[in-house]
Amino acid sequence: MANQKLPRRERERLRQRQEMLATALDLFSQKGYHNVSMQEIAAQAEFATGTLYKFFQNKEDLYKALVLEQCDKFEEAITRAIEKPEDEVEKLRNYIRVKGDRFRRNLPFVRLFLAESRGVSFNIKAGLNDELRKRYYDFLEKIASIFDSGMKNRRFKEIADPYYLAVALDSVLDASLLLWLDAPERFPYPEDPDTILNIFFKGLIPS
Repeated sequence: MANQKLPRRERERLRQRQEMLATALDLFSQKGYHNVSMQEIAAQAEFATGTLYKFFQNKEDLYKALVLEQCDKFEEAITRAIEKPEDEVEKLRNYIRVKGDRFRRNLPFVRLFLAESRGVSFNIKAGLNDELRKRYYDFLEKIASIFDSGMKNRRFKEIADPYYLAVALDSVLDASLLLWLDAPERFPYPEDPDTILNIFFKGLIPS
């Protein structure tokens, strides 16, 4: 493990930080971002409030750290999935499986982010969104590269710009996940990735 190579003091700092972030996520998801104070987070995590402020300047800074950490975990999982030495179709299947799995495994954070993303102060939100927007565009480039490779290898027809295909696929996947989140019995999330991929691969018009 990479953390084991760090000095003991640094490992302890990382452990404390993780406890603080986990506690903040738990409280935010239960009560809402605006209804939780730094003092409450510190007390719940069993740290002095001053210790919490050594890690995070304020609640907005903590929330930003929480969001970016979750994004890091998501990006790492997706990158591992799509960089496996498999063909383009299987890479897309892996992407759909992993994104759906990560979304459903992290519902407290997902609900928090959806509920609070417009509630943070404008300046902090603007800075956070700039970072997330850049990450999202970089991520779409990775998905687009799969479509591009598939076209060059003649596995896919050149029906559209690979980047637009990446945007379309990601949008369909997001919509499917949000429908499931809102009404899981009416809109069960498709466990077979081809249910979503066939929207692109088979189309509506019979050949």
